[in-house]
Amino acid sequence: MAQFAAEREQAEPAVAAHANPAPLGLFGFALTTFVLSAANANLFPATDAGIVIGLALFYGGLAQLLAGMWEFKAGNTFGATAFSTYGAFWLAVAATLIFKLPGPGTAAFGYFLIGFTVATGLLLLGALRTNIALVIVLALLFLTYLALVIGDFTGTTFTVIGGWLGIVTAIAAWYTGLAGILSSSKSAFTLPVGPLS
Repeated sequence: MAQFAAEREQAEPAVAAHANPAPLGLFGFALTTFVLSAANANLFPATDAGIVIGLALFYGGLAQLLAGMWEFKAGNTFGATAFSTYGAFWLAVAATLIFKLPGPGTAAFGYFLIGFTVATGLLLLGALRTNIALVIVLALLFLTYLALVIGDFTGTTFTVIGGWLGIVTAIAAWYTGLAGILSSSKSAFTLPVGPLS
């Protein structure tokens, strides 16, 4: 009996493997981005844009922030910074809508978006040695923010363009998240992400 217990102890790994938090972060980002971008693209009335508040608080905000903290625990500085940044972004957007602060379509919100445009540009530089899928997500997000900033300052159709870019960004993020799920499970197939390192 003692020999069986000793063999079992040797067969079990000393440290349990942890799940990859990136797919959760990417899915939370994608769905919340998709819904707000659909409003920006005029796919439903702007008066219904408040539907994004729940998503921004819990899925895009809290779930993404948790994914960022789990990335810190896993030692992934890039993932921790990215998911925590965008989780905080969505929490800030939710607070802006809840407290009826100057929101989308105002110059004040334009300055808010400039900060996240810069952060996204910096994260894009940091992603250049990760994989093509992630680079595409961040490049599309950078263009989305840029279009929304122009739209907030000029009141032109750039907000609608930003909405459509955001929808494409969400699709790219869902793809990247699904690739992460498939590669970390016993899936029958995987999706290519194009490693760059």
